[in-house]
Amino acid sequence: MKAVSRCRWWVVQLAVLAMIAVGTTFALEIADPQQSHAQSSVRPPANAVGSGAPQGGEVPGGSMGNLSDSETWRAVRKGIQGTVSIPDKQAGQLVQSEGDNWRAFKNGPIATWGVIGLAGMVILLTLFYLARGRIMVDHGMSGRTITRFRDIERMGHWLLAVSFIILAISGLIITYGKYFILPVLGPAVFAEIARVSKWSHNYVAFAFMVSLVMIFVLWIKENFPNKYDLQWLARGGGMFVKGSHPPSKKFNAGQKILFWLVILGGTLLSLTGIAMLFPFQTSMFAGAFAILNVFGLGLPTDLTPLHEMQLATAWHTIVALVLIVVVIAHIYIGSIGMEGAFDAMGTGEVDENWAKEHHSIWAKEAIQSRGKARGKGRRKGGAKAAAPAE
Repeated sequence: MKAVSRCRWWVVQLAVLAMIAVGTTFALEIADPQQSHAQSSVRPPANAVGSGAPQGGEVPGGSMGNLSDSETWRAVRKGIQGTVSIPDKQAGQLVQSEGDNWRAFKNGPIATWGVIGLAGMVILLTLFYLARGRIMVDHGMSGRTITRFRDIERMGHWLLAVSFIILAISGLIITYGKYFILPVLGPAVFAEIARVSKWSHNYVAFAFMVSLVMIFVLWIKENFPNKYDLQWLARGGGMFVKGSHPPSKKFNAGQKILFWLVILGGTLLSLTGIAMLFPFQTSMFAGAFAILNVFGLGLPTDLTPLHEMQLATAWHTIVALVLIVVVIAHIYIGSIGMEGAFDAMGTGEVDENWAKEHHSIWAKEAIQSRGKARGKGRRKGGAKAAAPAE
């Protein structure tokens, strides 16, 4: 009981820290002049007129003519394209206004809602743990085990898990480090941490892609919907009522949802990540928008390489934050949230009573298959023993 009390105490402390993080983020959003005064901060006050200031739109000396032509500057603001003699033809665009919109969206709503999602999940799991406690095996551990995952499956899972955690931590440092690490440790230390995070993020990404393919190939067959999934969802997976255990095959509906979120989200992360690793080389979104326009969505397809990069960065961040929030819940259930769950990936063996309660259909099939295999083994052993007597 003391161990449980200490565990709950630490969980409560994590929840408090999460709430502090949310408050800090909102404070930063309010206090950041680049967010709240992005437009007004670059303009002088209305009464600021100096001796050398342009009068009536005219530059002193008239060398640049009339600068108050609203139509001209509106065209510049919209991204009018000029001509340049250098190889980089994009330099002919004086102003790329979408860059301001992209920056405001990435550092504003994405960053803010990301922290809210992360802290919200921690708080939600804390409240669930305090209300429900750890989900125990109702009939107790039997002492007999069933093989749930083969070595190759566990290798694919742990490669995915470790690479995702490294990518998540390094990505969060890149996104939020300037708010939380820089003020505490200073520019020099933060620069080194950010450098290591960037390089680890770039290279570990390839391990993540390999593991994504592995788990897709290994588990795709068991992750299609079946009739038991609706029952599992209707009863909340038995998570909220003690003794409630809806039937399930090898993967229940919740695990299937997680599987497809990881596969689809991981694929989008990989594609957008490659686009950022090799910038200005792909037209991924233009191609995707062209396909989606078959449904009459009217999405723009004349995207410049710069537009592609801005979309890739924004979507990469959004999908990553969503997956991190979901995986936090997955880690909770697979560790302190449920008795016996970690054994599935820890040793590959699970207790029979755990299997019967959480994956009853699969457990029944696995026990029957094991019995048949033992029967065949005994028959083969008997045949070999009788042979010399002949």
